[in-house]
Amino acid sequence: QVQLVESGGGLVQPGGSLRLSCAASGFTFRNYDMSWYRQAPGKERELVAGISSTGGSTNYADSVKGRFTISRDNGKNTMYLQMNSLKPEDTAVYYCNADSWVLYSRKNYWGQGTQVTVSS
Repeated sequence: QVQLVESGGGLVQPGGSLRLSCAASGFTFRNYDMSWYRQAPGKERELVAGISSTGGSTNYADSVKGRFTISRDNGKNTMYLQMNSLKPEDTAVYYCNADSWVLYSRKNYWGQGTQVTVSS
């Protein structure tokens, strides 16, 4: 059974930091590109950051460049998002996503999300 379980969300003051984790199971994690998405109330889900299967390539939304860092540990089947200098506009539910092609079939999985609230 495929599972992506996010953790680490919470309430933080502007300028603070949080580290999100995404624990994967039920599939071969090291073969999948991974991403963090977020969805704020009344807005569409948007890509925050992505990392290739080996961790050798990363990409970020312009709004988080220089503040967020995505990483992964293929030995622990876990992806991370270090979020620094948080702003109120970072408030959203954060989701992890796994994506790969397996035997000519695309496999795409989502976690259940973790709430991040940035407020004083």
